[in-house]
Parts: sequence; structure tokens; C-alpha cells
Amino acid sequence: MNKSSLKSNVSRNAATGRLMKNLVIVLLMSVIFVLPAIAKETSTLKSNRIGISYVTPSNPAHQPLYELLKERRILERFSELLSPLRLPTRLLLRVDGCDGESNAWYEESDHSVTVCYEYLDEVLRYAPKETTAAGIRPIDAVVGPTIEVFLHEVSHAVFDLLKIPILGREEDAADQLASYWLLQLGKEDARNTLAGVAFMYGHEAQAQSAKKMEHFADVHGLPAQRYYNLLCIAYGAEPQLFADVVAKGYLPQSRAEGCADEYRQVSYAVKKLIRPYVDETLRKKVKAKKLLRYEPVK
Repeated sequence: MNKSSLKSNVSRNAATGRLMKNLVIVLLMSVIFVLPAIAKETSTLKSNRIGISYVTPSNPAHQPLYELLKERRILERFSELLSPLRLPTRLLLRVDGCDGESNAWYEESDHSVTVCYEYLDEVLRYAPKETTAAGIRPIDAVVGPTIEVFLHEVSHAVFDLLKIPILGREEDAADQLASYWLLQLGKEDARNTLAGVAFMYGHEAQAQSAKKMEHFADVHGLPAQRYYNLLCIAYGAEPQLFADVVAKGYLPQSRAEGCADEYRQVSYAVKKLIRPYVDETLRKKVKAKKLLRYEPVK
């Protein structure tokens, strides 16, 4: 080997050494700065992060509803029910007056769910005075939609706070997750609450019988579509518990045949994307309390 070749090899070895040294420095910097950041992000996920607020209504007509909600500790029950969720920040559940608008929403800017007194008042007013021919009790028609609207809006919060990927429309996904959660309440409670939600969607569908083109542009599904989607997920999850839904023709047989697959799809998504953020020990304790059982509204 001549001197020039030896010198060239020494130069290459030195360059390789400098490159390896730089790579080691980069890796060390990653360990020092990146991994602690990941650990910090993980450590911020905590259970028991649900706050509540009963805002005093400005409309005197909503005062009895405000007092009823507080007396029955509705928000406290939801707060405990949702406490197993491990969230990166506090999520506030609020009931408030909305200047005459019947509505509910999740606000991303301050991580809050608001359900309007106007919406809950509407639920009370449209509930049947006695048990319907379909077996839906007045209490079901009140409690079901009340639970569902909170779970629906909390679903939006979960998608946002946990950065859950969604295929399709977010409102459809929120409906599916809310229905899934209702089915986890236990068979009796699930049956009663889902019946109440179905009553609400059926009532809304009848009220919207004369459809305009603009109705199809709404981010939500049409009430009739939400009605059948709800029944399908319920029947797919518990075909024996909801057998009469098909037997009596509330859910067409042609749709019912695929409902088990529809429920499995939702259940799989929840287990893969959301259950990792649930404190399982706390979830079992909370479920045993049956927090969403209510006495009849007088």
C-alpha cells in the first residue's frame, strides 16, 4: 500500500468516526429530550377529570328544571359514570340557558359539554303522558334522551381530547359511540334508555315528515336514519333482549340481518381506540353502582 492510499484510508476512517460520533450524539439527544416528552404526555392522562356546572337559568320558566336536575344530582352521576376515562385535561359538563335555542354541543376551545335547559325542557314536554303501545314509559322517554345527549356530546370530546381517528362523519361516529355506551349500562337499563331514545328519534322523524333538500345537508343523519341505526346496534348487540324490535316490525328484517356485524364493527373500534384510555378497575366499580337508574319524574 502506497502512502497516498494509506493517507486516504486514514481520512475515511476519521470521517466515519466523526459520523458515528454525531449519530451517537443525536441518539442521546433523543433519549434526553424526546422520551421525557412522551413520558410527560402519557403521565397527563388521568381518570376523574370530569367537572360539572349547573348554571342558574336566566329564564324563570327553567327554574323548576334546574332545581330538579340539582336535586337528582344528574351531573354528579354523569361525572362519576365517566370518571374512568383517562383524559389529558379536565372536561366540563354544563347545563345552561341558551337564549331560547334547543341545543347541545361540545366546545373544543374550553373542553366543555353544554346541554341547554331548552333541550331538556323539550324532552320533558314531548314525553308521553302514559306508557305507549310500544311499551315505552314516560320515564324512558325522559331519561333515555337525557343520557344520550350527554354521551353523544362527550363522544365528540373524547374524539378531540384523545385524538381518535374517525372514518366518515363525526356525528355518525358520536351516535355510534353513545349507543355503545348505553348498551353497557346493563340489560334492563339499556333496554329502557334505548327505548326512550328511539321514541325521541321517532317523534322527530314524524315531525320532519315533509323533508326539504336542505335537511339532507345537515351534519347529523335524518331522525329516521338515527332511529334505525340505534335499533340496529341494539339488536346486533343483544338479539334476544331486542328480539321484539324485529318481530314487531320496528326494524326491517333486511336491515336486521347485518346488525350483528354493525355492532361488532363499533365494538372493535371502541376496544382498539378508546378502551386503552379507560381505567378498567374504576370502570368495574362505577358500573356496579348503576348510577343512571332514576325514579319516575313527577
